Amino acid sequence: MMKAREIMPARRRSESFELPFGGFLTPHKITIGYYSDGRLGEVFITSGKTGEMVEAIARDGAILLSIALQHGATLDTIKSAITRDSSGSPTSIVGAVVDKL
Repeated sequence: MMKAREIMPARRRSESFELPFGGFLTPHKITIGYYSDGRLGEVFITSGKTGEMVEAIARDGAILLSIALQHGATLDTIKSAITRDSSGSPTSIVGAVVDKL
């Protein structure tokens, strides 16, 4: 049974960083938000230019990652579920973000 979604507080601590991935000239911008007890609860990924396919995929992936976290999924569970290449590296920016966290 799925845990009820735990809504993020209106005001919350966040941090941002850049993450190179996929050979793009510009690194991806990542912002993560925390619950008041310090747990990770949301992720935003900005990649590429607005309107580009990579930007939409990164943004949608971050939304799904955030919803999973807000429903109680652990980073370890998500880490073990993401697609990886033959060397064990993540194949998407969402996977790279999960590994960084």
